[in-house]
Amino acid sequence: VQLQASGGGSVQAGGSLRLVCAVSGRTFSQYAMGWFRQAPGKEREFVAAISWSGSYTQYSDSVKGRFTISRDTRYLQMNSLKPEDTAVYYCAAGRQYSTLAKTYDYWGQGTLVTVSS
Repeated sequence: VQLQASGGGSVQAGGSLRLVCAVSGRTFSQYAMGWFRQAPGKEREFVAAISWSGSYTQYSDSVKGRFTISRDTRYLQMNSLKPEDTAVYYCAAGRQYSTLAKTYDYWGQGTLVTVSS
């Protein structure tokens, strides 16, 4: 499975962006998908995850109610963006539906999101 995140850019606070995770590999349907982010000088943190069936989703408290993860279209819709959302965002795929980065087997290159106040 190969992944590539795209859709990042610069936006003002309160704006929206949609990140997309391009996926190749016929076995992706068996994998959970997650989004993580890493801000400058900080560790990578969990953002959102969706189970392989799409039946279960989980969000970090900091993005709950503002971000939406989709499996079929493989996007992360980000609304009401805040300056603290500024980070490089990564999509990942793994056998286990999880909030832990170490459980994900495949990672795409990140896409930078910059939110100005």
